[in-house]
Amino acid sequence: MAAAEIDIKYVAHLARISITVDEESKLAAQLGGILGYIEKLKELDVTKVEPTAHAVPMVNVTRPDEVRPSLPHEDALRNAPKQAGGLFMVPKIVE
Repeated sequence: MAAAEIDIKYVAHLARISITVDEESKLAAQLGGILGYIEKLKELDVTKVEPTAHAVPMVNVTRPDEVRPSLPHEDALRNAPKQAGGLFMVPKIVE
């Protein structure tokens, strides 16, 4: 896509920004430059490069799930301001 084909007003609308006429011409030149670099990247031979989902290896940082004893029911309800039938009583929020 050539820089002349870029509809800067439409792109600004999609980005939800308002731009002046001066900014419009500046952005058109910048986007044209970016698209020029992308065209250069298309010239690279990437036939021997394996496709990846991420540029760097991703590691799951969460702990593994393991079964452990839970808080006893009585301890969970000990500091509850109100309780009934072994359940927490909370104020009604829908009228």
